[in-house]
Amino acid sequence: METRQVILQLRTAKGLSQEELAAKVYVTRQAVSRWETGETVPNTETLKLLSQLFDVSINTLLGSPRTLVCQCCGMPLDDSTLSKGPDGAFNEDYCKWCYADGRFAYPTKASLLDYLVAHMPNPDNAPAAARRVQFDTYLSQLKHWKEEE
Repeated sequence: METRQVILQLRTAKGLSQEELAAKVYVTRQAVSRWETGETVPNTETLKLLSQLFDVSINTLLGSPRTLVCQCCGMPLDDSTLSKGPDGAFNEDYCKWCYADGRFAYPTKASLLDYLVAHMPNPDNAPAAARRVQFDTYLSQLKHWKEEE
């Protein structure tokens, strides 16, 4: 779905006129009209306001152009699994299980590896040590753990 369709759908679902939406995000009614016809897209600051107003991620507002994965555990992300920062804004880097209330649930990669080895399905009955190496190889590619190393 394109940005214009997403904004129109969210606005009408919330029962807002173009003028009411414009007032809530500090733009003109004409700006909202241009978004909904696809002439323009909201600027970054307005996207943040729309994200908060509609409780959806900026990625969703833009028509989900990127496939997001948690940069801590690698889980695919959508609006229902995204974490939020202390200010309530969506954090498109982490899932709500890895990052909440401004803190990470796993202080070290070793603590996350312990959790994954203990709780993730093991259909091949691979030994724990082999699974740990496999998980570690994957996690090492994610932003959060690259920064730690």
